[in-house]
Amino acid sequence: MKRNVELVVISDVHLGTYGCKAKELLRYLNSIQPKTLVLNGDIIDIWQFKKSYFPKPHLKVIKKILSLATKNTEVYYITGNHDEMFRKFTDFELGKLKVCNKICLNIDQKKTWIFHGDVFDASVQHSKWIAKLGGKGYDLLIVINNVVNWFLEKMGREKYSFSKKIKNNVKKAVKYIGDFELTASELAIDNHYDYVVCGHIHQPQIREVINKKGSCTYLNSGDWIENLTALEYHDKEWKIFYYDDHKDSLKDDEAEEITDMDHSELLKIVTNFS
Repeated sequence: MKRNVELVVISDVHLGTYGCKAKELLRYLNSIQPKTLVLNGDIIDIWQFKKSYFPKPHLKVIKKILSLATKNTEVYYITGNHDEMFRKFTDFELGKLKVCNKICLNIDQKKTWIFHGDVFDASVQHSKWIAKLGGKGYDLLIVINNVVNWFLEKMGREKYSFSKKIKNNVKKAVKYIGDFELTASELAIDNHYDYVVCGHIHQPQIREVINKKGSCTYLNSGDWIENLTALEYHDKEWKIFYYDDHKDSLKDDEAEEITDMDHSELLKIVTNFS
């Protein structure tokens, strides 16, 4: 039985990289029936797109999203830095799928501003660790981490995240995350938004921010590399969905098998090339 959800926001899936948890995301998408689905950037990692690596589960995620857009779900594809080439298709619409750089929604009479967040990166030099998320260095780190976690699970021990350890202990990374959240929130307050929703920094979060000018709720959808999280809004309440907390109740995809597709066909689908 699918759960009805008014609004779902996912970001930083990085399809086309080894770190992407496409199977897990597909299980999640198959478990819900969202009225609106917002793909908040870095869904397909064009930076790291490899002709030799785009496996069937990654294709199935794309097929599922397109399927939702042809039925009863409003789908917004907001561009991020890893899929910035899609910005040339801004305002493109296919059925209920819309490509945009940001969206402003009115949710239960509350102004909601949704964008990826890479606009806050003044330069790559000032935030190299975040600019490389989904890139070769980060991808290799995730692959090594997956091998280590496989051994840890076999030994009955808890999983360990290398990159979370780095983010939580490197002062520049901690400061960047804090500055990012504060900047987004202050801009939202200045522009009288009740909610500001971002991705980009792979840090799931819901928190109230208050300053002298007012207040807003800052939200971040996290990622589908490590945290495996989504934002859900339903019955006038925001929640963070953590895949690991629900994985035992989610079934594997039992839908029809996607036919094999070469990469020129894939590119036509994801970029509207013809």
